[in-house]
Amino acid sequence: MLLVDDHPAVLRQTMELLAGEFRVAAALHDGAQLDAAVAEHRPDLIVLDITLPGASGIDLARRLTASRCTAKIVFLTVHADADYVRAAFDAGASGYVIKSRLASDLLPALHAALEGRRFVSPGRGLEESR
Repeated sequence: MLLVDDHPAVLRQTMELLAGEFRVAAALHDGAQLDAAVAEHRPDLIVLDITLPGASGIDLARRLTASRCTAKIVFLTVHADADYVRAAFDAGASGYVIKSRLASDLLPALHAALEGRRFVSPGRGLEESR
């Protein structure tokens, strides 16, 4: 699994949450090295923030999907907005987790993605995007 988030505290919290259940091959602070990390590690899952320096996570997901990357992409973001949810799934995402629900939603979202199911954190206005 790869993690991509520009906030070190979020990366630490996510890695602690995943410990014991998932192996994190790399934690990146932006998308600049994402292609190289995907080629090196061949992850089954990528947890990706939307707001990143340099390129948005949505653009990175589109690029990965276009390159036929087989990793399941789960967004972990502050954006609790149906338009972002739709854009994420249009870009090839399998899951969409709101950062405020990290502890309760990330593991279920990752399991759903691996099982071929979609996951969206519950929230006002997000239901129609599921």
